[in-house]
Amino acid sequence: MTDSERCPWCGTDPLYVAYHDTEWGVPERDSRALYEKLVLDGFQAGLAWITILRKRAAFRAAFAGFRPEIIAEWGEADVARLLGNAGIVRHRGKIEAAIHGARAWVGIEAGPGFAAFLWDHVDGRPVVNRWRAMEEVPARTELSDQISRRLKARGFGFCGPTIVYAFMQAVGMVNDHLVTCPRHAQIAALPA
Repeated sequence: MTDSERCPWCGTDPLYVAYHDTEWGVPERDSRALYEKLVLDGFQAGLAWITILRKRAAFRAAFAGFRPEIIAEWGEADVARLLGNAGIVRHRGKIEAAIHGARAWVGIEAGPGFAAFLWDHVDGRPVVNRWRAMEEVPARTELSDQISRRLKARGFGFCGPTIVYAFMQAVGMVNDHLVTCPRHAQIAALPA
């Protein structure tokens, strides 16, 4: 795939290009991985996604591999520890939201499961959009508004409609690769 074919948002940074070419938009069905991505999208608020990609390994180490059942037990000492970790984004509200979200995840996982909770919003199948230009891609939708409200009602934080839409794109709930990008057809051809 050439840079001119690829969705332009990832530019030419090799880390960003690899993320676009191998991860972004691929349907994710693992509940733990979905929690990780939602938390990282929350940490990205106000920052460039490449910043989070560059810190992802440090985040994984600092957050116990994003195992929500462990994070759900954390308290103020863990918040203080994370605020002192220069390898991650040190923002008290985002750290506390990750912990509260882990507790919410545990509750949802005990019921329908976090993956089912999310994917039920799209009837278990990715929404395949057919955007031709970046200007056409919305920052949020009525569906991301709805999912945001439901996540917040369950106890998640830093999951506004724009963050949720970015999350939906990243985890393949919507296929927002431009139709001119080879990844659009590749991802649309994946089994549901």
